[in-house]
Amino acid sequence: QLIAMMTILTLGPSIIILMTSFTRIIIVLGFVRTAMGTQSTPPNQVLTGVALFLTMFVMAPTFTQIKDDALVPLMNKRITEEVALKRAEQPIRNFMFAQMADDSTEIELFMDMSGKPQPETRQDVPTTTLIPAFVLSELKKAFQIGFLIFLPFLIIDIVIASITMSMGMVMLPPVVISLPFKILLFVLVDGWTLVAESVVRGFNV
Repeated sequence: QLIAMMTILTLGPSIIILMTSFTRIIIVLGFVRTAMGTQSTPPNQVLTGVALFLTMFVMAPTFTQIKDDALVPLMNKRITEEVALKRAEQPIRNFMFAQMADDSTEIELFMDMSGKPQPETRQDVPTTTLIPAFVLSELKKAFQIGFLIFLPFLIIDIVIASITMSMGMVMLPPVVISLPFKILLFVLVDGWTLVAESVVRGFNV
């Protein structure tokens, strides 16, 4: 049990980052900060903390299932470490599959690169193939969301730049003028709440 716990603690950060909702959430929050042009505000520590707690909220059903099916029986010595590992792996796999389409091109890509035949069922997909496919899928979805986030802020930048150029204010960067308006717009629409709600509801759990 000690060896198993040390292994989990060692691989914990990688598991949280790559096999949960953390990747998509932190990238989307980063896009929000970049789109507003506030540079280091909110700081990285705040964004990481928000992403971590949102991840815990999204993954709560999965983690609860792992605890009930694998961790508690293992601590009570009702199952072996090998059985506990298999039981803990299944909820994570189900979560990753739920975020990907049945005809996922990412899974097909990695199965093809590994030289294995295309899977007929989910059980035929190795975990070593599922994880990188899931990460690529999350990156794609995060960048799609980032594109939609950038659009309203880009419109504000274009409008402000047009106004300043027409007034001959060439010495004052339009970004300096548009920043307060972007922050005002984000506050008026309760942007952080909308972003958090949209990201969380986007996960199939």
